[in-house]
Amino acid sequence: MKIPLFLTALLGLLLSPLQAEPVKIIFDTDMGNDIDDAMALVMIHNLAKRDAVELLAVTSTKDHPLSAAYIDAVNTYYGFPDIPIGVVHDGATQEVGRYNEVATRTNEDGTLRYPHDLKSGEEAPEAVALIRKTLAAQPDESVKLVQVGFFTNFSRLLDSTPDKYSNLDGKALIKAKVKELVIMAGAFQTIRYGTQHLEYNVVKDIPSAQKLAAEWPTPVVWSGFEIGLHSTYPWKSIVEDYNYIDNHLLKDSYLAWAQITPHDRPTWDLSCVLHAIYPDRDYFYLSPKGSVTVNDEGRTDFSPAKKNGKDAYLIMSNEQAARLREAYVQLCTQPPSPVK
Repeated sequence: MKIPLFLTALLGLLLSPLQAEPVKIIFDTDMGNDIDDAMALVMIHNLAKRDAVELLAVTSTKDHPLSAAYIDAVNTYYGFPDIPIGVVHDGATQEVGRYNEVATRTNEDGTLRYPHDLKSGEEAPEAVALIRKTLAAQPDESVKLVQVGFFTNFSRLLDSTPDKYSNLDGKALIKAKVKELVIMAGAFQTIRYGTQHLEYNVVKDIPSAQKLAAEWPTPVVWSGFEIGLHSTYPWKSIVEDYNYIDNHLLKDSYLAWAQITPHDRPTWDLSCVLHAIYPDRDYFYLSPKGSVTVNDEGRTDFSPAKKNGKDAYLIMSNEQAARLREAYVQLCTQPPSPVK
């Protein structure tokens, strides 16, 4: 019996593995304040090499010129030197981060140890303009925003007005182009026996956090302080797993950041990356839908919704925390490309 051609084609399609489209991401970070921002960006690059994610742009909410320079060093080191980078103006934390200076380190001959083109954030575009440009160029409801720093850039995006990139105002542009916002911020479970933890990313720009929580028009997933606190990155990996090359950017950065050693550092920001890219891999549970509010002290409160809630927060079991640590190690220690 001869099988019709259309049935043969259909059978082949059903039996062949389906490759999911890469998740489109804009990564918003306060790069320099904590080392997990750098580790999260490294994870994105290593997953991009698997075609799991497409990094559209990186924006910084840390208002120091070396924050953007360091981001460009990471992008270049991992083989993505042309990723657009945007910077905040008049933002929080204007001091240099403890590991941002790694981007300026030189070899004996005076050349940069970790080459990159962007030497200062003063040479980079303003973050909101870059976000608007990037979103406008993408299909509707196709982009995930990952925020692991302060709320400044995305709050200002809400207030942005039509420009040469789009005739939509900020809220309308977000609603049209953004599929989901995943943010590391707040606290939704007991922290060190307390129930009212004031989380760093929130308290550094409370008005922006309040605005985003109240007005953001798409689904939001919050990764609270409790998630990172219980998914630490092993110090043993830092001292043993990066020695396949003499100078490793991530190891040098971790050592520059760490003031107390050995130190298994809580890794908050990596959870947002993993959930944004692999939401169906059971790394986390999700709370019921509801709404998050931010009070004048910076405390986050979650209220379940009877219907149409837009917010949820990550929940993690002990078993999931163990899986998370292993995933973090494997995704961070993958060699950069190319290794020289």
